Amino acid sequence: MTALGAFAFTGALSALALAALMLGAFAVGRRVGRHSVVDVAWGLGFVLVAAVGLSTATADLARAWLLFGLVAVWGVRLAAHIHRRSRGSGEDPRYDRLLSRAPGSRDAYALRMVYLLQGALVWLISLPVQVSAHVSGPPGALAAAGAALWLFGFCFEAVGDAQLRRFKADPANRGRIMDRGLWAWTRHPNYFGDACVWWGLFLVASGSWWVLVTLPALLVMTFLLTRGSGQRLLDEHMAGRPGWAEYARRTSAFVPLPPRRAAR
Repeated sequence: MTALGAFAFTGALSALALAALMLGAFAVGRRVGRHSVVDVAWGLGFVLVAAVGLSTATADLARAWLLFGLVAVWGVRLAAHIHRRSRGSGEDPRYDRLLSRAPGSRDAYALRMVYLLQGALVWLISLPVQVSAHVSGPPGALAAAGAALWLFGFCFEAVGDAQLRRFKADPANRGRIMDRGLWAWTRHPNYFGDACVWWGLFLVASGSWWVLVTLPALLVMTFLLTRGSGQRLLDEHMAGRPGWAEYARRTSAFVPLPPRRAAR
């Protein structure tokens, strides 16, 4: 089988696996009355694709195992964090707003626009991992640099999530804006960490120039984090809270930077 044929097989198998995962998540979401369960499936979807890539790999297995390990650690941590954060809470306001505009069946709209759309995005963003399984040689210096960037992003995201969790757990902080630790340097340490993770994975996957063809997938991911469903929507949701305007004025939106001084 040619590399192109092997990738086509991996891509098709990944798409089927993601469709099954998202259909299962949809069934759970309907049962519990909360479609935000798809956010847990999001991280697990990447792990599933990496597992498919590893199981069908026709190129260097060391690189395939490295990619699977990095994706699995990141995806499982993210899924566990979101599950713990959302347990016992109501529907995510983002999905409430989206589904309030549903033309016709709310469930059918949720399946298309919440679950299957996110499954398609997982497939697209993970293209470097899928292609790398069939065209890359042994990992070298570029893969080491990518793993280092992945580690930085993973730690940045995990520390930011832990800081926010501790902040919210203190009743004295109810109604206040989190502006400590990493959150004093960027309004979205989790999204910035995510971006570093996936650009790092792209470097790890880049054992052949063929992987460069998947660069648009990383650009889509970065756009979603900074202008799509990530930073922009959360900023809009937070805009009306007391103290947000001042926090947003002094704190970088995405890339960590020293806090700006208050205007005199």
